[in-house]
Amino acid sequence: MKDIKLAVVCMRSEFGRSDTNITRMETFIHKATSTGARMICFPELSITGYSVRNKLRQYAEPIPGPISDHLVKVAKDKGVVVLAGMLEESNGETPYISHVITGPSGIIGVHRKTHLSPQERNVCQPGKEVSSFTFDTITFGIQLCYESHFPELSTIQTLQGADIIFFPYASPNKKPDEKRKSWLRTLPARAFDNSVFVVACNQTGENGAGLSFPGVILVLDPSGETRCQYAGTGEKMIIEEFKKEDLETIRSSEMQNFTRYRRPELYGSLSSRISFPVTDCMDPVHVTSITQTQ
Repeated sequence: MKDIKLAVVCMRSEFGRSDTNITRMETFIHKATSTGARMICFPELSITGYSVRNKLRQYAEPIPGPISDHLVKVAKDKGVVVLAGMLEESNGETPYISHVITGPSGIIGVHRKTHLSPQERNVCQPGKEVSSFTFDTITFGIQLCYESHFPELSTIQTLQGADIIFFPYASPNKKPDEKRKSWLRTLPARAFDNSVFVVACNQTGENGAGLSFPGVILVLDPSGETRCQYAGTGEKMIIEEFKKEDLETIRSSEMQNFTRYRRPELYGSLSSRISFPVTDCMDPVHVTSITQTQ
């Protein structure tokens, strides 16, 4: 990768009011590009707003479609890559929770959330691919909220060449500092173990559908150290420059670049299905069987 200036946004997204949310996003995009930022990351479902109600399909749109077409136009006009979240139609079935990436040349790609929270499984369907995307010399991955708890995804994206992994969230409840501390239990490991930059942002405020979000932004360097952070109740945008030298310093280290010493021949059980029967939520959980999936 080469040096790049990024913007990461913590914003309020009203559920079901895509036009209002896009207008708010455009304000951030204008401010970001005025500083020289070339990429801007918005939270999960920043366009559609977040809900786990049963009537989500009416708010979903196809990609390509009117929303993504509009974002492509904005990206072209401003010369910026936009990472934004929306509900995506899926051939009449329950929608995907998706993050669309648009740039000056059009749609770069779409990430569909692969691991859904228990509540989301009732109203959405999971994506089926783990992918990385490239803009200019920057390769990056995206993981949405609940996906951050599955470290295999970060390893796969790193092996695909990711320099940066974006973690857009729509995570309600808790106070801002509590949510920040929760992220600091997982995200530094994703950065440190894989020698990648990590960028995370949450929605913030009331969404008009009964949910309240704590505003949090977290940017980590490839050694897992915090570069910058925000925890509060208001909207916030942080501009940060990521340097090629910082990445190369870690990845050229004999001790700190762990992925070069992987032993895939030992990891076959990662593709196995493990059963965890629990008869009482207070009892210890024991692995009782491992069945190799074909």
